[in-house]
Amino acid sequence: MSDVAPTVLVIEDEPQMRRFLKASLEANDYHCVEAVTAREGLAQATGRNPDVILLDLGLPDLDGVELTRRLREWSRTPIIVISARGREQDKIAALDAGVDDYLTKPFGIGELLARLRVALRHAARPEGGGEPVYAAGDLKVDLAARLVFRRGVEVHLTPIEYKLLATLVRHAGKVVTHRQLLKEAWGPNAVEQTHYVRVYMTQLRHKLEDDASRPRYLLTESGVGYRLKAE
Repeated sequence: MSDVAPTVLVIEDEPQMRRFLKASLEANDYHCVEAVTAREGLAQATGRNPDVILLDLGLPDLDGVELTRRLREWSRTPIIVISARGREQDKIAALDAGVDDYLTKPFGIGELLARLRVALRHAARPEGGGEPVYAAGDLKVDLAARLVFRRGVEVHLTPIEYKLLATLVRHAGKVVTHRQLLKEAWGPNAVEQTHYVRVYMTQLRHKLEDDASRPRYLLTESGVGYRLKAE
C-alpha cells in the first residue's frame, strides 16, 4: 500500500453493511467515504474523486445499474458492485453497464481486499502506456510481441484463441462477459453466439492449463463470462 491511503467511496443504504465496510477498509489502510443514496454517491464521486467505488445495486432513489451508466459518462474510476442480487442477469447487466467487478453478499473481507487491489492496479496503468505483459505461475503472455509461453516454451494459438486470451489479459482479474468476448473475437454480429466462447475456451485450457477440467488461470464465472487469474 502506498503512503497515501486510497480513497474508497461506499454507496450503500444499509447501515450495518456500511459500518462493516468502513471498519474493514480503515483497518486495512483505506480511506472510506460513505453515501446512502445514488444522488449523494454522484456528488461524492464528483467532489472526492475516489480511487475505487463500492456500489450496492438496491439504492432507494435509483438503481445501481443506472447509477453506473451515469458515472461512466464521465468517470473511469473502478466500480465494484457489492449486492445481494446473485442472479446471472443482474451480474451481466451491471458488467455491461460498466462495472469492473461484482461481489455477491455475503462475502469475505479477504476477497473484497483482493478485488480492490486488482482494481487499483488496473487504474494505475497509464493511458497509452503500452501493451501489458501478463505473468502468473508458468504462464506468460506478451501482448506487444504477440507471444504466449508456458513453462518458457512458446505456445501456438489460433487467431481466435489469441484474441480471446488477449482480451482476458487486458482485463486480468476482472470478469469479462460472454458478450464482450464475442464482440472482441468475432465482431458485433456474433454477440449472441455464446457457444463459440465455450468451445474456444476449452481449446485454450487444453493448451495453457495442466488440467483443463480444473483450470488455474482461465476461470469460469458461471453464466456470466470468464476471469483470468490476476497474478
